[in-house]
Amino acid sequence: MLTWSDRDLELIAFRMKQGAVGLIYLDIARFQELEELRGRLFCDRVIGSMKQALSELLPEWPSIFLQRTAGDDFFLYVGMERGLADAGRYALEIGLQIKRKLERHLAGLYGPDAPDLHLGGALLGPADDKDAGKAVYDAVKRAIRDARRTDGTDGGEQEARAARFLSILERQTIESVYQPIVSFVDGRAFGYEALTRGPRGTDFQSPLELFKFAEREGFLYSLDRLAREKAIAGCAGLAREQRVFINIPAQVIHDPEFTPGRTMKLLEERGLSPHNVVFEITERCSIEDFTTAKKILQHYRNQGYQIAIDDAGAGYSSLQAIAELQPDFIKVDRSLIHNIHKDKIKEHILETFVAFADKMNIRLIAEGIEQADDLHKLMQMGVHFGQGYLLAKPAAGIGPVDEGIAEQIRRRRQLRGANGFMTVGSIVSPIRTFGPETHISEVARFFKDNESEAGAVIVSDGAPVGLVMRERLFQQLAGQYGIPLYWNRPIGKLMDRSPLIVDEHVPIDQVSQMATARETSNLYDFVIITSADRFAGVASIRAILESITQVRIEVARIANPLTGLPGNQHIQMELGRRIADNGSFSVIYADLDFFKWFNDRYGFRKGDELIQFTADVLQEASSVCGMPDDFVGHIGGDDFIVMTKSGTPHRLCEEIIRRFDAGIVAFLDPAEPGQVVDREGRPVEADRVNISLSLIICECSSTLTAEYISTAAAKLKKRAKAHTGSVYYYERIGQPVANGEGQACGQP
Repeated sequence: MLTWSDRDLELIAFRMKQGAVGLIYLDIARFQELEELRGRLFCDRVIGSMKQALSELLPEWPSIFLQRTAGDDFFLYVGMERGLADAGRYALEIGLQIKRKLERHLAGLYGPDAPDLHLGGALLGPADDKDAGKAVYDAVKRAIRDARRTDGTDGGEQEARAARFLSILERQTIESVYQPIVSFVDGRAFGYEALTRGPRGTDFQSPLELFKFAEREGFLYSLDRLAREKAIAGCAGLAREQRVFINIPAQVIHDPEFTPGRTMKLLEERGLSPHNVVFEITERCSIEDFTTAKKILQHYRNQGYQIAIDDAGAGYSSLQAIAELQPDFIKVDRSLIHNIHKDKIKEHILETFVAFADKMNIRLIAEGIEQADDLHKLMQMGVHFGQGYLLAKPAAGIGPVDEGIAEQIRRRRQLRGANGFMTVGSIVSPIRTFGPETHISEVARFFKDNESEAGAVIVSDGAPVGLVMRERLFQQLAGQYGIPLYWNRPIGKLMDRSPLIVDEHVPIDQVSQMATARETSNLYDFVIITSADRFAGVASIRAILESITQVRIEVARIANPLTGLPGNQHIQMELGRRIADNGSFSVIYADLDFFKWFNDRYGFRKGDELIQFTADVLQEASSVCGMPDDFVGHIGGDDFIVMTKSGTPHRLCEEIIRRFDAGIVAFLDPAEPGQVVDREGRPVEADRVNISLSLIICECSSTLTAEYISTAAAKLKKRAKAHTGSVYYYERIGQPVANGEGQACGQP
């Protein structure tokens, strides 16, 4: 009979206070029959073999904190943290794994004479710790009843299926394929989603079936750990600034063995870091305890990992998950993306996601992109990244995006002006085309079968030669002799031979003026758009006016109210455009040292004047030492940015410092200068506000991202602020580091 010492009970009670405790019960099936058939000595040998095997196996599960044996009864206690989702299933998974390994071990020793094992389990919660002895006794009875009920067998096909699944885990025969996540700035692969695939030609080839079975049988944690390891192992060739997105079911984040240390080791072996990993939590598995989930995820974030919420927009609890977990990425489900170019309801829903993401500094990834029209619409709406068969299908390794797709994205991006979608080519839409010799009857049937189509373009040798609007065609055919006269004649006889045709690079406001200057009867006709004199598509008057309105709203919304300079959204768009241009350029981040002291000492009105003065300095220095298309933006507070294609960015930085240092004295009171202090109120060796600059010289030979540039600038900013006086530090990215790179320049 099994008894528990006071020490055992105290240990179990202590672990119950920390969280749930799982009891795993194992015994030899039909032990009495086996003893009568093979003798007591044989049974003792079997029990001894089990004890020996357990002593070798248990280190694999550090969460097992106590083991006790009585005859052929084995009791294992598993400690779990408070808040673990489905703790009973987690303990059962461990029990199933131990049972299978013990049975294989015994089969290797005793062949066909090896016995089967019973498995049972019970859960002891924190509320049971007041009377640990009774709680343990009741748990033992429940575990034994559970073992007798299941009788250790799965029966027929289920048993065979379980064996096939366990073989997959043991032999690690799953594999990872990788689908690119494409940047809508430059068409390159920002990252790759690692997708698990089971052995080909088996009933577990589908990842849905594989994970469904694992969850039902209690092996979800084990399968997820293996999938994670496989995903990282296949990341050879991942660039420093790229990401691998690894799917994890929501309940797995509570796995005590889901530790960043294990993942870190795998990453280091491949020259990667947590910065390269995004844990993608599927929204379809709801999270019940957000408090615990946030605490756990914050631990991983502190290591450098990032978080994505998957399947957003597919229902369930995505909005709550987004609000509670505040992810770095939101992946919008394909159900919201498919046909969004012609579904206003979906468009309005996605607009809400875009606005929310911009405010929260979250990046959106559109999933399931399969149509070019959807891709163009998503780019127009401001979505950051895309994924889908149109862009790239999952492949065995890390590979580049098809250059044709990448070029298409870059070309669409280049049609964006500094203030948004400023050229008519950015709102081009496809439309049905016909040749000029097509019978009018065929065009009429097309309109009759497609009631939502308002017009068609007549194209000859790739160039537009005419326009047919639905209502006007039917009016002409509705006359007394319309059908007999025209029905079998070529459409060229009735088409508008002088439609408004514009090049894709013409500004939208200019096209709007041209369109509204037409005759009243043609006012709402489509505007035909060409690219290099070849037909590209059309734009409706509604689309043109909506785009102009959107641009005006955006310009007013994103400008900084104090300085009038472009704000963050505009800055990101401009930075993305310059990266997509594939040319060399420089970025200067500027902020003021001891601005808080200045505000406290001289008041907010003077502080606002100093901010405006800084904005003027940057613009004036840029006009003197920069280029005509230089960009000056106001990030917020005392932080600014300058983008320039000047070949002498060092001279520009020196001019900024010279002008600032010369003008700052006018803001100070020489009679009562006051002691300058830092943000913590500690005196510093300075007598005024200084300006710190971080200069990033970007070469076109590098695969650059806005985030990479920002990270490099942040490091330089930290060094610049540690320097006394106005100063700039610089770094060149995109080519080998030159002598003196990263050194301080400027005036102390």
